[in-house]
Amino acid sequence: MKRAVLAGLRVIEFSAFVAAPLAGLTLAQLGAEVIRIDPPGGNIDFGRLPLNAAGRSLYWGCLNRGKRSVEIDLRNAAGRALLQDLICASGAGPAIFLTNLTLDAELSWEALSGRRPDLIMVQLTGSPDGSNAVDYTVNSAVGFPDLTGDARSVPVNHVLPAWDVAAGLTLTTALLAAERHWRATGQGQHVSLALSDVAMSTVCNLGYLADMQVNGAERQADGNFLYGAYGDAFATADGRRVMVVAITQRQWSALAKATEVSESLPAAAAALGYRLDTEAGRYQARELISAFLRPWFLRRRLDEVAAALADRSILWGPYRTMRQMLQEDPRCSEANPMFSMTDHPGLGRFLTSRSPLRFADFALPGPGLAPILGQDTAQVLREILGFDDERLRQAAAAGAIPAIGAIGAIGAIGASAVAQA
Repeated sequence: MKRAVLAGLRVIEFSAFVAAPLAGLTLAQLGAEVIRIDPPGGNIDFGRLPLNAAGRSLYWGCLNRGKRSVEIDLRNAAGRALLQDLICASGAGPAIFLTNLTLDAELSWEALSGRRPDLIMVQLTGSPDGSNAVDYTVNSAVGFPDLTGDARSVPVNHVLPAWDVAAGLTLTTALLAAERHWRATGQGQHVSLALSDVAMSTVCNLGYLADMQVNGAERQADGNFLYGAYGDAFATADGRRVMVVAITQRQWSALAKATEVSESLPAAAAALGYRLDTEAGRYQARELISAFLRPWFLRRRLDEVAAALADRSILWGPYRTMRQMLQEDPRCSEANPMFSMTDHPGLGRFLTSRSPLRFADFALPGPGLAPILGQDTAQVLREILGFDDERLRQAAAAGAIPAIGAIGAIGAIGASAVAQA
C-alpha cells in the first residue's frame, strides 16, 4: 500500500483566518498529522461567514478539514504550559509549530527552542516591522485595486484573498524547506514571513516595479483587456459572457480564423498603423480587435460559441456564477477524482477536495472531515503526552482545557465522525 508523502510529519498549528490555516490544510492533505489549537469556544475565526443553518462556520470547517482539533485555554499559565508540552513532545521527527498569532513569552522561539533545539517554528506576521496587516490592507497598499475595473472606476477590491493564499502556500514551502534542513543537519529553524512581503515581492517578480523604475510607466486600469497581449470579455446572444485570450501567434491565428476576421481585420489594422503579428502589437490594437469581434459573439449563443472555438489552440472560457460552475463544469464535480461528495458531521454534505497534487508513487489522504471543535483534545493529550483520566481532570481543574464532561461529549462526536469517514 502506498504511503502518504508527508506521513509521520506532526505539526502543531495555532492560527486564525486564512494563511496559516491554509498552510496546515495543505500539509494535512499530503498526509501530515496537523493538530489545530483553539481556545475554548473557538478562536477569532471560529464563527466567520458563511454559516450553515445551525450557525456553524463553513469557512472554519473547510479550512480545517483533516486536522485534529484541540481546545487549550492560553489565557492562563497552565494552558500555556500544556501547549508548550505538546509542541516540544518527543516524536519521530522534529517539533514543528506553525502560527500567525501573537504569542506570550512561554511560546516564543527562544522559550520553545530552549526545550527543543531541533524546533521548526514557522511564523507569519503582517509587516516586517511587526505591525498588523491583513490581505485587504496589503492589497490596497500595493496598488492592484487601482488596476481593477476601468479608467473611470474608483479603486476596486477583489474578493479573492490572494495574498493570504500565496502566504499560506509560502508558509508550507518554508516549513518543508526547514524540515529538509533538519533531515540534513538535525538543526531546528525559526522562519518568519510577513504578509506584506509576499505581496511586494510578487509585484517585484512580475516586473511591475521594474516597469515603473526603468520605463517610468504607470500602469492604468484597463477593464477586461489582458495587459501585454490580447484578451477581452464578450457578451453572447443568450446573455452570457465569455473571456477570450490570445497570447501566442498560433493562438491569435486560430482565434481570428474561428471568429471570421482573418481577412477583414488585418487590412483595417494596417490602415491605422497597428501590427497584429506580435503580442505588444495586438495589445496596442485591442480596441480595434474587440470592435471586430464583438458582433460575432453577439450573434451566437454560448453553446454556438463553444462549438466554434473548439480548436485547442484557442484560449477561452465562460463567465459563470459559482452556482453555474457547479451545474455546468465537470472539473468541479465527482467526474474530477480530486472531488467527492462528503458528509461533514454538523456541517452538511458538500463537494470536498483532496490535494490538487498528483503523485505517481504516493497515496493522498481522502478529502478530510471538518472537525468538531475540541473533538480530539483528550485523545491527543493521551497519545502525545501520556495523560490518563486523572491528569485530564487535573488539566481541566487548572483551566488549561475544557471540563472533562465537555471533552468526553465532544470526543464521542469526533470518534463517531471518524468512524463515518
